[in-house]
Amino acid sequence: MGYHERMKLALPLLSLTVAVALVSCGGAGNAPELPDVDETPVCSQAALPSGLPVTVAAQSTAFAGGWAAPHVPGRVLVVNREGTVSAQGLSLLSTVRTQRVTENLTLAQTPAGETDRAFAGRLAAAGLRVQPDFFYKALATPNDPGYPGNAGFEIGFTNVSQTYLTRIRASGAWNALQAAGKTPVAALTAVLDTGVDGGHPDLSGRLLDGRSFLSAEPSATVDLVGHGTASAGLIGAATNNGVGLAGVTWSGRNVLPVKVLCSAGGSTSDIAKGLNYAVEQGAKVINMSLGGPGDFGDEALDMALNSAAKKAVLVAAAGNTPNEGVYYPASNPNVIAVGAVGANDGKLACYSARPNATVTRKLDLVAPGGAASGVCEGATPEQDMLVLAPGNGYALSAGTSEAAPLVSGVAALMRAANPGLTAAQTRALLISSANSSAGLPLLDANAAVSAALR
Repeated sequence: MGYHERMKLALPLLSLTVAVALVSCGGAGNAPELPDVDETPVCSQAALPSGLPVTVAAQSTAFAGGWAAPHVPGRVLVVNREGTVSAQGLSLLSTVRTQRVTENLTLAQTPAGETDRAFAGRLAAAGLRVQPDFFYKALATPNDPGYPGNAGFEIGFTNVSQTYLTRIRASGAWNALQAAGKTPVAALTAVLDTGVDGGHPDLSGRLLDGRSFLSAEPSATVDLVGHGTASAGLIGAATNNGVGLAGVTWSGRNVLPVKVLCSAGGSTSDIAKGLNYAVEQGAKVINMSLGGPGDFGDEALDMALNSAAKKAVLVAAAGNTPNEGVYYPASNPNVIAVGAVGANDGKLACYSARPNATVTRKLDLVAPGGAASGVCEGATPEQDMLVLAPGNGYALSAGTSEAAPLVSGVAALMRAANPGLTAAQTRALLISSANSSAGLPLLDANAAVSAALR
């Protein structure tokens, strides 16, 4: 339930091109006994960020593949696993400029007039193990303008970016997945909401067809409100495509729009049918940025929730009134109840629901939900959430509706990273991995995904 008096600025699609920082670049370590190769920098970073592995090409004496892949021109890597080099190999290396990288790696400069591949062939013929000196892109630094450190967006004369991704350590989760040899991709995630703007360029290739359970719109999942588009974008905006925002789940056609709400809300029957449908479609995570204060004794929805929770991780926004306790269905014990922090990770946003004397249900997790400028004292626009809006737009928003999708996105990464995890196991790992250093159970994507990979 977000503060959706959001600034619905239908901004034109930004076509900014931001260079992705390349890693595994620059020169190697010094070795006094060997002459140096040319160390002209090839990019601004000289080392891989923590957790990002160097992918070594298939080892063979004559390295046959990979020369079409990006690599540093003018040099090749000599791999010396055994610790000894043949006399023929030493003789050939003595005729070119070399530099020690590590105990088992040496850079050899390609002689003028010779291609790297041809030079590598000569080295291989002399019994040396060789390969290109590959380039690597920093997976955790998407080129989407909204990602922190890139261009950002000008909304209402304020430059804003997705600082919430940094706060939940999303890049650490992406790096952990790559370190395990996995592409950041999500398990099937259903978004029970107001529909989704399927034509938004930032959702290109991410959405499944979905379904509407509203009797007035039985076949259309189009979003006339904006709420569902914002939720879906936080989970699944296409990442590293140079467009708009970065979604938590990075890539894959795995976001399922399930329309159960109109501008006025949705019914038990619609939501229950939506839950059942999501499970039937194989959803492993279900996001519900919806609810209401109090417990109505909704047995029908309880049954649907409890049944769905056997197969899917259920995540719900805790609500946007601080004095009425955690909303239902977030208060259902099988649902992860998500509260929101504003600009301070150790303090609930002024609007966020929380336990009270009547509704004692605790928050399972908190995540950034925006500071709610104009509502919470001291909050400013750049502290709100940058989200997708219908009509190819982007907007600022705040609410626990914005916090819940971040949790859903991380749960979806976990279940894709380790398909053997049950819904209950995923839920337990997700909650137990929270960063409680500031006094609240703050979502920690890196710790959660790392726990799932163990």
